[in-house]
Amino acid sequence: MVRLGTGIGWRPEIADAVEGMPGVDWVEVVAENLCPGHLPESLVRLRERGVTVVPHGVSLGLGGAERPDEGRLTALAERAEALGAPLVTEHIAFVRAGGPLTASARLEAGHLLPVPRTRDALDVLCANVRIAQRALPVPLAVENIAALISWPGEEMTEGQFLYELVERTGVRLLIDVANLHTNHVNRGEDPAKALAELPVEAIAYVHVAGGVEKDGVWHDSHAHPVPGPVLDILTDLASRVAPPGVLLERDEDFPGAGELERELLAIGEAVRTGTRSRHPEPAQEPVAVGRTAAAGETREAGEAGEAGEAGEAGERVRERVALAQTALLSALVAGTPVPEGFDRTRLGIQARALAAKRAGVVAKVAPELPVVLGTAYRPAFLSYAQSRPMRGGYRQDALDFAEWVLLSGDLAEGRAKRELREWWLDRSGPAPRRRSRAARVARMGRVLMRR
Repeated sequence: MVRLGTGIGWRPEIADAVEGMPGVDWVEVVAENLCPGHLPESLVRLRERGVTVVPHGVSLGLGGAERPDEGRLTALAERAEALGAPLVTEHIAFVRAGGPLTASARLEAGHLLPVPRTRDALDVLCANVRIAQRALPVPLAVENIAALISWPGEEMTEGQFLYELVERTGVRLLIDVANLHTNHVNRGEDPAKALAELPVEAIAYVHVAGGVEKDGVWHDSHAHPVPGPVLDILTDLASRVAPPGVLLERDEDFPGAGELERELLAIGEAVRTGTRSRHPEPAQEPVAVGRTAAAGETREAGEAGEAGEAGEAGERVRERVALAQTALLSALVAGTPVPEGFDRTRLGIQARALAAKRAGVVAKVAPELPVVLGTAYRPAFLSYAQSRPMRGGYRQDALDFAEWVLLSGDLAEGRAKRELREWWLDRSGPAPRRRSRAARVARMGRVLMRR
């Protein structure tokens, strides 16, 4: 068992603070934000000090109906090797749908969406996890996610679903106690019951994060302090098993280093409180998570999975899961009818949350757009997103949005429209348009002055 200790999610915005924090044994970094050949200097310095760095993937979509993309798996493996990581982590979620399995356009969620806790979905998830395990150079751990919505006709609780996943694949678990709290508020699920059903000996580490409640719905924002109920769930978990590692996540509205350190201290105290109440248990041989052991644990399951995937039944299961996930995602991002059995109000909340997230990420990817459009940017983007799903990532989304604004006729002729047209023309072709140095300097000056 790899003992990680106390950790914090590394983000560029708090890189200096993390380097100076006492008691940080390891950090986690979003895998897709790294270039293996050009690691941030802060991460390089942390590694030189002996701080463990774990890559955390967000785009693999292991819960999706399709097999994991080989390119994404290769990229995740490269990051694990570049960081010398003892393991990699991903999510039990789907992030895209459509495509060949449904003979429909591919849809991107831009977000982690829950898989139904059904036998079909579990079969597909297990097969995809085994594919990922065989492609990665280190063990894999998968994370339970937060959800605003529930699938109709679910056949298992979260604890039962995760227990069988571990039983069939040997995969490790990354348990997010903040997500257990989210699902308690939003879906009425009992965190204590989920912990009681989990194979706690399979836990690789634990996530802790903050959120906010709005109109009776808990949003897993990662932009607020960790609340008491989340720390209580962490204490409950620690009373059942000694977590190998506990990590604080923060993704937006970063506070000062002092506040982050106080949150780490509160997390440590919650773990110690749980540890003090744990009943002594007979000594057991720990389950190894090294490369050889992980491969040995999953070899038989992997061979069985390959045999099942080769048959017609495996494809039929994938097709059923694909149709269900595509119908849901289409309702969320393309304005199609809500599938039968879903809560329409909750789906509306989720759809608006997805659109708001897209607007925020596009504003970061293409910061010129909110500068050019001003206060009109956000309402225009939310209107655009109601029926226009992403078709190729956030950079393409920015281009598509700019084109939509230009063609809609809502933007009056003037400076904003001219600059938006210039921006779109510069980026929509195979290469940027050539222009004089004087024109480039003048345009840059106009943008900087408005900031």
